[in-house]
Amino acid sequence: MANSNSNFSSSSPPKEYDVFLSFRGEDTRKNFSGHLRNALRQKGIHTFFDDDKLERGKEISPELLKAIEDSYTSIIILSENYASSSWCLTELGNIVEFMGVSGKILPIFYHVDPGHVRNQSGSYGEAFKKHEGDQRHSSEKVQSWRDALKTVGNLAGWHVNDTTDESKFIQDFIVEVSRKLGVRSTKTLDGLYGMHSRLKKFDSFVCRSSTDVRFIGICGMGGIGKTTLAKAYYNQMSDTFEGSSFLANVREVCKKKENGRVHLQNQLLSDTLKDKDIEIGNVYDGIDMIRRRLRKKSIIVVLDDVDKMEQIVALAEKNDCFGAGSVVIVTTRDESLLTNAYKGSKIYKVEQLNYKEALRLFSLKAFPISSTTILKDYKELSDQVIEYANGLPLALEVLGSFLCGKSKTQWMDALERLKNYAEKDIVEKLRISFDDLRETDQQIFLDIACFFNGYDKDYVIEILESCELYPTIGIQTLVDKSLVVQNGNKLSMHDLLQEMGKDIVRQESRREPGRRSRIWDAVDFKRILQKKTGTDKIEGIQSFLEESTKLISFEALSNLKNLRLLMIFGSYLSPTTSDGSTPNLEYLSDEL
Repeated sequence: MANSNSNFSSSSPPKEYDVFLSFRGEDTRKNFSGHLRNALRQKGIHTFFDDDKLERGKEISPELLKAIEDSYTSIIILSENYASSSWCLTELGNIVEFMGVSGKILPIFYHVDPGHVRNQSGSYGEAFKKHEGDQRHSSEKVQSWRDALKTVGNLAGWHVNDTTDESKFIQDFIVEVSRKLGVRSTKTLDGLYGMHSRLKKFDSFVCRSSTDVRFIGICGMGGIGKTTLAKAYYNQMSDTFEGSSFLANVREVCKKKENGRVHLQNQLLSDTLKDKDIEIGNVYDGIDMIRRRLRKKSIIVVLDDVDKMEQIVALAEKNDCFGAGSVVIVTTRDESLLTNAYKGSKIYKVEQLNYKEALRLFSLKAFPISSTTILKDYKELSDQVIEYANGLPLALEVLGSFLCGKSKTQWMDALERLKNYAEKDIVEKLRISFDDLRETDQQIFLDIACFFNGYDKDYVIEILESCELYPTIGIQTLVDKSLVVQNGNKLSMHDLLQEMGKDIVRQESRREPGRRSRIWDAVDFKRILQKKTGTDKIEGIQSFLEESTKLISFEALSNLKNLRLLMIFGSYLSPTTSDGSTPNLEYLSDEL
């Protein structure tokens, strides 16, 4: 198979088709071309297959020309009788004209010698003798066909002959096409300044040419873009593997769920095997099942935000868990986890944004409708904020969004407040954005941080509307201020911002959880139940309890007069207190 490192440009406008498939129907439609088309479709590669939509006529139709122009690449199957069709040759000429030789044309020499295509000899030579004797074709037209074949014949392509296993060839070829098309996912990085260069460096660092199982750690301080880099690489490359899984927020999942590692093992196997019915009894069964089911499969796995060795052991314990060429990427703030877990693992340290990158990202958030005059007027103030952000993308986005639309006087006041945080960590600096929110928006922020990170937006709105927090407007405010991210309909929050929110709640009472507004830790909740230390300060509870905690009585919650939200997973709930009443709850989880 040809080996080409070129990828299709992501800078052009989006196109209708990934692939335009050109072939001689009489030669290959019912076998090779048909099988290739089906494989492309199964991989989610949108393919134009001309006899699907257009009837053949004597001339190439405008619709077909548009399909060629509206495709990222063309696969040309050059079979023995391809050149005998004037239609195919005209189609080929248009493909070469539109796509040139920039790596967008992928020729497959199907039981023909590339030299015969290039020089119009053999069956191709015989075909051209007939074309030249056909008065319907001008000499200029015939010469243009020759030129197109010569161009394609000189390209590095793929050769299928009598000894080729066509099924295996198609499988490998699809991987190559997916890899080339995968670069289009980088168009999602347009607002993430500095990510393009980092992604290119990281791709070289991974070294895809190796057949070994590679363990790569992405390390760096919180907010520097570890998850963003891992997600960008995963989106670009996942289609080039036999299976893929992105396990987000590993630390948080393991902390919130009693069987968090088993939950993640289930997700890993479901994602990579495309099987939603997998059930794992315990962590050790999961480790064994991962090894048995995935050891022959080339996969890419991302373990995002890992903080304990036991998480790595449960999900990717040893080199023999996955097939040759697999890539395991772990994002963490503690690089010793990787070096202790895997001999020969590689550590990629994410760099802070340089000044130019930081200024562009900050300006995108602070001045969404920018002008040269505005940027010049605020240049000195912007430089001071950028210095406080210390090259961290998260800080630049949050502080830029916070300052957007504010006057110079307000900017200077904000800078004075930031000076008080100069010696503190980044979380303290981000607190300025929270403090600027309206009270209802602060409550929504804290609810998402403590309870709803990763939840469906409509689900969260339904719950919070019953609490009279006006969440539709409030959530949009948080998104606009870069405090919450909306992907599709899913709400997510950076782990640093989530930790900031939880710490704001902890500060309400450092020693006694029962005097805080929100309870999310199972240990704290058990303590409140057992010692009956709950107070009317508690507004919301979310807890994942052990199965041994079979019954929770409202009796233990009777002092929680302001409880508006209760979500308990893994236990049974007795619905009444001793006097037959229930707490004044606005929402009870359907999971009760």
